Amino acid sequence: MKFELNITPAQRVSEIQEYYFSKKLREVAQLNAQGADIISLGIGGPDRQPGQDVIDTLCAEANVASNHSYQPYVGIPQLRQAFAQWYKQWYGVELNADKEIQPLIGSKEGILHVSLAFLNPGDGVLVPNPGYPTYTSVSRLAQAEIFTYDLTEENGWYPDFDALERLPLDRIKLMWINYPHMPTGTPATLELFQKIIDFGRRHNIVIAHDNPYSFILNDNPMSLLQIEGARDIAIEMNSLSKSHNMAGWRVGMLASNPTFINWILKVKSNIDSGQFKPLMLAAVKALNADAEWYQTLNEVYRSRRAVAEKIMLALGCTFDPSQRGLFLWGRIPDDVPSSEALADNILYNARVFITPGFIFGSNGNRYVRISLCATEENMRRALDRINNMNNN
Repeated sequence: MKFELNITPAQRVSEIQEYYFSKKLREVAQLNAQGADIISLGIGGPDRQPGQDVIDTLCAEANVASNHSYQPYVGIPQLRQAFAQWYKQWYGVELNADKEIQPLIGSKEGILHVSLAFLNPGDGVLVPNPGYPTYTSVSRLAQAEIFTYDLTEENGWYPDFDALERLPLDRIKLMWINYPHMPTGTPATLELFQKIIDFGRRHNIVIAHDNPYSFILNDNPMSLLQIEGARDIAIEMNSLSKSHNMAGWRVGMLASNPTFINWILKVKSNIDSGQFKPLMLAAVKALNADAEWYQTLNEVYRSRRAVAEKIMLALGCTFDPSQRGLFLWGRIPDDVPSSEALADNILYNARVFITPGFIFGSNGNRYVRISLCATEENMRRALDRINNMNNN
């Protein structure tokens, strides 16, 4: 006898979609399997490796027999202390290593932990448009009510605080911000951070700042926690993925007041079992990098950025040269139907993959994003292919 099963996923699964890059990179892989040799300028995954001393530390510590057991959910003390020293040295922010820092398995993990720690089903959350898609998808998984707030080129990609004041703020509990902003590359100012903290205080809204790009093409790394009293209402996440070429290592952190840290730890300790000790010790080594590390890193990205700007111009796009971070964001020509149309055109006809801005929200539909995570040689090859496409 054959039984018919009637199994359906949880409603939250139907409310999210597979991550755009997960789907698109499968298509790129299929094209490559057919011999297309696609040059990818899409993903923001650094292609360079961490410092050799970081890799050597990982290897050496992995050979220590006692380093393979479960580790504390709060991370080893050396890692928390290294994060605290990093914040003091580069941001001028004093943090209590024991009470105000929580290491993470990457800051993307932190988005989930923060959301689960602060949002009940139906609570409101402010998400930027355009913005990192994970803010939206995780908010849906947490069954929160999403209120998008507009970021526009006309307003310098900053929040419109008058528009924010018109929202039903009594229903909103959490606000996501991200500066230097992804995808637009807009840097922060202390004035902006002060306005956001004041907004959160007045309306009892927790401000969650995602800050992984502050060292990339940026001579003045900034932290939201530089604002006096910010940690009373704010959480800042940071990561070694971009600043130290450690994306696959999954090393991040968040900083806030001890109460918020404790609530987040309650969630985290029920989801994962800590990080690999040799990895954490290697991260300590990375966090002790001197100014030369960042200077060398940015020399590479500066050269690539110059080529990315030429690619944007070859596509007929316009852009703000003051952008910071790991990408270049450009406005597409008026006669092009959409960012997806432009991205697909150069994928299929120039064999170059760039990111259409629509995936970051409706305000990104007239824009495309180029990643600097490809060698300068490959970026120049991409430029040649696009120029050849334009000439045919």
